[in-house]
This record gives sequence, C-alpha cells and structure tokens, in this order.
Amino acid sequence: MQFSSAPTPRPTSGPLAIGRLVSRLMARQGYDREQGSAALAAAWDAAVPPALKGLSRPGLVRRGVLEVFVRHSAHVQELGFQKRDLVSRLQSLAPDAGITDIRCRLAAD
Repeated sequence: MQFSSAPTPRPTSGPLAIGRLVSRLMARQGYDREQGSAALAAAWDAAVPPALKGLSRPGLVRRGVLEVFVRHSAHVQELGFQKRDLVSRLQSLAPDAGITDIRCRLAAD
C-alpha cells in the first residue's frame, strides 16, 4: 500500500455570487471606507451650524464616537455646547454610521 503525498482537492461549493465578490474587492481595496467618509463629511456639513461650517471636519467613527477636528479651542467649546443637537442630527442624516457621541480635537495644522 502506497500513500500519496499530494493533498486531496477540496470540493468547491460553486461559483461566488458577483455581489459578494464586489463587496470583498471593495473592502480589500478600501473603497467602502472612502465612500463612507464622503457620506459622513456630507452629513457633517448638513448638521453643523453655519457659523462653524468651514472650521471643523469629521474624522473616524470608533465605537460610536465621531472624532471631529477643529481649528481653535473656542470652537471645541462651542461644539461641546451643541453636542446633543449635533448627535441627533447626525443620527438622522447618517444612521449607518452608528454615531452616539462626538469628541472634538484641535487640528494639527
């Protein structure tokens, strides 16, 4: 009796659905994050008060907390006063982002 050292081929379950293949490719290349960040930037632009529109920009969402970068410490304080309203607006504008809180930081220019 002889034993073969070649591995036995695993049975395939069939071809991969095109939708699943495209989503894997997008995740691997990072396109899904780019689209998500563009949608979040648009939601932030719609939610932020007009006086602070050009002075702040959204960062990443980690564990439900959106990191927001601002140019001046006074803007950090102003956004802190409006945090509850901003979070509720963002939740309605971007429900897929899962935002539950905002953390403001000074932008390193």
